[in-house]
Amino acid sequence: MPDPVADVERAMIAIRRSQQRRALTRIARDRGQHALDPVIELLDVVEDFADRGDPATVTSLATALGVDQPRASRLVARAVDQGDLQREADQSDGRRTVLVLTSAGRARLDALHTFRRTVFAEAMSPWSAEDRATFARLLTSFITNYEALCR
Repeated sequence: MPDPVADVERAMIAIRRSQQRRALTRIARDRGQHALDPVIELLDVVEDFADRGDPATVTSLATALGVDQPRASRLVARAVDQGDLQREADQSDGRRTVLVLTSAGRARLDALHTFRRTVFAEAMSPWSAEDRATFARLLTSFITNYEALCR
């Protein structure tokens, strides 16, 4: 008899491995797109923080990315130098610096979202609209529940 929990575990491991191999970077390169650099993941996390209304600091980004603070600082410096992020004084604590997306950073993220959604849509293209909606609902619910357990 199939074990759905074991199936989900195997699927989650496969997703993690494909991300570790930088599958999207390879696909982008194969399609003549700009390669995805490590800064883009940082921008993704800054966007996540902004969506939740949380301030993005070097420390919070290091934690979210699972890297040490020096690595996060280097990524932030690179993103600032590239014009993707800017440093601003925290409105609630003027001693603290928060990081916000610039219009250039937003444009890079928008292009990334379009690219990823195209790839994901291709992967789901054989599915019915109902199956895609069900998958989206269940995966979102799973991630929400899983993140609650991890806190």
